[in-house]
Amino acid sequence: MPPRRRGASGYRGVRQRPNGWYSAEIRSGDVRLGLGTFQTSHEAARAYDAVAWRLDRPRQQMNFQDVHTRQQAQDVAPPPRLIMDQDCAEHARRQRRLLVAEEDERAMAEWRRRHPEDVANEEAFWARHREEQTAKRRVERLDRRRRKALALSQCEIVQNGGQTIFSSDDDCWEDIWLDTSDQTSEDGDEYDDDDDWE
Repeated sequence: MPPRRRGASGYRGVRQRPNGWYSAEIRSGDVRLGLGTFQTSHEAARAYDAVAWRLDRPRQQMNFQDVHTRQQAQDVAPPPRLIMDQDCAEHARRQRRLLVAEEDERAMAEWRRRHPEDVANEEAFWARHREEQTAKRRVERLDRRRRKALALSQCEIVQNGGQTIFSSDDDCWEDIWLDTSDQTSEDGDEYDDDDDWE
C-alpha cells in the first residue's frame, strides 16, 4: 500500500529545510519532539513512524501502512535522535553566547590593532605588577625566616636555663611554628604564582 501523503513533503510530520534536507518532528502532548534531519523525505517519514509506534498512535496516523509492529518500524527507520523544545532553546542560548564571545574577540583584536600603545602599556603594567608581587613575597619569606630563627634561638636559651627576651604570653612564640620553607613545585623549582595575577 502506498504511504499516506501529508503536506508539501508528502509525509506526515516531515518538512523540507531550505538546504534541501528533511526534518521530522512529532508532538507528544504539549511537547514537540524533533527527530533529526535526514537526506530524504522517506528516511524522515520512517523515523516519524518509528516514534509514532512508540507513542501508540493509531495506524491511520502512520506514513507507511506496510509496517505492522513497533519492531518492524524501528528496523526500517534510521536511528531517531530526539530533541525536545527545551534542548533547542538551550542550544540557541549557547549559540548566542558563542556569537557574543566571538564578537568580543573580534572587537579586542581590532582594538589591539588600532591601539598598539595601549597594549604595550597594559603589558608593561602587568610586568611591573608581577615584579612587585614577586619582590613582596620574597620580603615576606625572608621576614618569616628571620622571625622563626629568632624564636628558635630564644627557645634554645630557655631550654638551656637562660633568660628569654620574650614574655610567656608574647605572640612571638607562635613564630616557632611558622612554615618558612619555600613553596616548590614537584620538579623542585621555586614556584611563584605570579602568572595567576593577570
